Amino acid sequence: MMCASLSNQQMTKMMTASSLALPCSRYDFGGCWIGCGKGKSAASTRNAAVKKMRLSISPLASSAALDHSPNMSRPDFYKEVLESARDKFTMEISFQSKDKDISLAKALLYVAAEDEAYLALNREMDARSIHNERKDTSSPPDAQGWDSVESMPMAGNNINGWLAELDTIANEVKAELVPREIGCDMGEVLDAVNKVLFEYRGLKRSPVLVDSKCSYLHSALSSGGASAILLSVVYIEVCQRLNLSIVGSRVGEDFLIWPRTGNPEELFKVISGHSLFAVVNGKCVDDPWSRASDVNSNSLLGLDVATNRDIIGITLANLIRLYWKRASRTNHGLMLTSPLRCVHNSEEKLNKSMPLLRPQELRLAIMASERLLILQPHNWAIRRDYGMLLYYSREYEAAVQELSICMAFAPEEEAEVLEPFVEKLHLMRLETSWNALGQNGRLTVP
Repeated sequence: MMCASLSNQQMTKMMTASSLALPCSRYDFGGCWIGCGKGKSAASTRNAAVKKMRLSISPLASSAALDHSPNMSRPDFYKEVLESARDKFTMEISFQSKDKDISLAKALLYVAAEDEAYLALNREMDARSIHNERKDTSSPPDAQGWDSVESMPMAGNNINGWLAELDTIANEVKAELVPREIGCDMGEVLDAVNKVLFEYRGLKRSPVLVDSKCSYLHSALSSGGASAILLSVVYIEVCQRLNLSIVGSRVGEDFLIWPRTGNPEELFKVISGHSLFAVVNGKCVDDPWSRASDVNSNSLLGLDVATNRDIIGITLANLIRLYWKRASRTNHGLMLTSPLRCVHNSEEKLNKSMPLLRPQELRLAIMASERLLILQPHNWAIRRDYGMLLYYSREYEAAVQELSICMAFAPEEEAEVLEPFVEKLHLMRLETSWNALGQNGRLTVP
């Protein structure tokens, strides 16, 4: 039997060389690959990604990442933004930085900028295709006035503008505190933050993760709807500007936040009908169906406080879930790992039963997975999901590479599940390459 799995010695070498390597950014626009060409070998591709990361850490390289000229077309500009946003996201969450120095707002705005640039590039290419087909339509204009990823408009503002918006919200809270004549009482500060965010600004939590507007920081600030984790990010960022430290932890499906204090009991004292813990987290702590309702001053100490990297990771994981759900909408119940359950069937079924997925949403899920893997390179489950996304995207060579690496990190029982799937996927890759060369015949799976 042909086997795609690696020997222990080979796998050890792969772990050493690749465990910290970044997933390669693959942007597929109608057959035009940006970043990693199809003709490049897996090794050269990964080495290029590592070299790219090293360059991105340099301030000089970062400042030169977006080489914009006055005559640059919009598609070319968006291609540059895609790479620059990824580089700056990588630099922001670099493991050379202390976690407390990572800006949640900046990192998530770079995530949004990359995805917005991808969507904008697709729209531009569609518009130019229509122009080429219909000569009577006007030519799309070239980019003017944008010289960096920070200056690209997103929902009527740019990255620096959205950061300034958070400063504005903090100043509104300060103005709300002035007539109260209380400058240091934690309860009053939290009440003022709530009033500004939820009454004046109209922010509200989206109960179900179905709208992308609730999944990006800039669109949450613009539209007022936000996921639980993004509401927490806004709360943390605003309070940080007020010199009030807010921490949080994942509890079930909720993400709970609270002021950092040496006396947790004060958070649960009921004042004016509510505890400070309820003031910050809202109705979920009063919902008997929520695990948040069981949290008290004692159990609070047992929660693992999320780091900034953890919070960014939760946000990216939500994006993967959102876009996978959209991509597989016509395939009800399809999971990323569904093919692993039927791997004992013939290669014919594995190949022909490939579901039809929405390519744009699938690519956005892959991009979110790449960033999450940059954040947690040793997490075998994340690498497995990334490899499965590549499989659904029919990028078989890259999928074999990522899943083979995953097997080195995964528990033994999980590796045993992956091994036969990787073997068949390897043969599918060989057959695809064989057919691309115009050869006749088929490879068969024993």
